[in-house]
Amino acid sequence: MQLALFDLDNTLLAGDSDFQWGQFLMEEGVLDREKHETQNIQFYEDYKNGVLDIYAFLQFQLKPLSEHPRTQLNEWHKRYMDRKVYPMMTDKAQALVNKHKANGDLMVVITATNSFVTTPIAHAYGIEHLIGTVPEEVDGEFTGGVVGTPSFQEGKVVRLKEWLAEQGKSLEDFESTWFYSDSQNDLPLLKMVDHPVAVDPDPVLEDYAREQGWPVISLR
Repeated sequence: MQLALFDLDNTLLAGDSDFQWGQFLMEEGVLDREKHETQNIQFYEDYKNGVLDIYAFLQFQLKPLSEHPRTQLNEWHKRYMDRKVYPMMTDKAQALVNKHKANGDLMVVITATNSFVTTPIAHAYGIEHLIGTVPEEVDGEFTGGVVGTPSFQEGKVVRLKEWLAEQGKSLEDFESTWFYSDSQNDLPLLKMVDHPVAVDPDPVLEDYAREQGWPVISLR
């Protein structure tokens, strides 16, 4: 069996689910645009430039989850999928997923974005497994905290190894391993797999991928 790992934002999606969740909440009047938007944009720029402080970002991004009941959040998420996510899903991305599915590969979305936002998106692509940053819950409601290691930069390697161990597996158990990503932030995991693929990459990743002879593709 082969292992196929997919980054989500700006890889399978033609856009960023975390950023668009913030935009959605502002459009719904849940968040104050004047207070929230500047920070949201700055964190997004820091992410793209490879200098994001993940813990500062998570404190900012998970706070709204702690301020509303889960039933309300679930309702908003359905509207968010319709308005923001489905328009970012591309036929090429779905075709790539379908190719790996037809091959019988174990497929996992691995993303820094929290699992509340991203699990339904992975399922919409037909991918059962997701490794995302885990928002803390108490009695089914979010606290604004984080459980374990955020799946960001080297944290993706840590979380993948933990997840595989839970399945009784390791990377060495697979015939071959694939990882598709757009971001320089994912270089630690890209360097670990047999088949790293740069997808619509940022300039840093594109330069590195071409130097290494990695495939560079577009799913747009």
